Amino acid sequence: MRIRIVDAFTDRPFAGNPAGVLLLDAFLADDRLQNIALEVNHAETAFAHRLPAGGEADWALRWFTPAAEVALCGHATLATAHVLHTTGAHEGPVRFATRSGVLVATPREDGSITLDFPTAPLTAVELPAEVAVALGAEPLTAFDTGPNIGDLLVELPDEKTVRSLAPDLKALVAHSERGVIVTARAEDPTRGYDFVSRCFFPRIGIDEDPVTGSAHTALAPYWSERLGRPGLTGLQASGRSGLVRTELRGDRTLLTGHAVTVIEGELLA
Repeated sequence: MRIRIVDAFTDRPFAGNPAGVLLLDAFLADDRLQNIALEVNHAETAFAHRLPAGGEADWALRWFTPAAEVALCGHATLATAHVLHTTGAHEGPVRFATRSGVLVATPREDGSITLDFPTAPLTAVELPAEVAVALGAEPLTAFDTGPNIGDLLVELPDEKTVRSLAPDLKALVAHSERGVIVTARAEDPTRGYDFVSRCFFPRIGIDEDPVTGSAHTALAPYWSERLGRPGLTGLQASGRSGLVRTELRGDRTLLTGHAVTVIEGELLA
């Protein structure tokens, strides 16, 4: 089986978020998929196989972290679409059948790919004092992001606070289903982004995710309401960093970014 490592939400190698991608004839047993994802040891590994023609989707797609299967993943979907297009396995928009419904990935003339994802519903929540202690910063607001992504979205006072954050990851595990998204408005929008974020998912084996497409289905409605524009650009300020262009369309959110294949090889086990 061919396996590829693709850096997503970046146009250069060794940045953005790396994902493993395997195109299969059919899904393998769950324990084998999980073991492959553990061996790859990136935030997610994507597994896809072609579906019969004439259905509502073209390919079936699943995502696994080193510790668990997840219901929605942006960067590994972008990586899979990139592999399909660059290898000639699929041309034009591709429809993926997933646990979160049918997701469409559309290639653009500039080489980027746009993902059509469900918008996360945001519900304001009261935070226990332990969250601020675990984060090491005092949140301004907090929202539950609904069942698809299962995160806690927290706005912090400024970009500097987001960038310098060093949370107690073990303590964060108790406060969300998947993890915690921290965000702030960009200090200088002329630098090419409107807001910053970081994402911590220790519950599913990812201490800090480099660039999280699914988190932007919550960040897009949050910041679009505050900034008064449907189209924005988010910078995920991890060590690898990456840009996600977002466009809010009601109950759908478009996520656009580039991807680049950095490793291709053969899975022998």
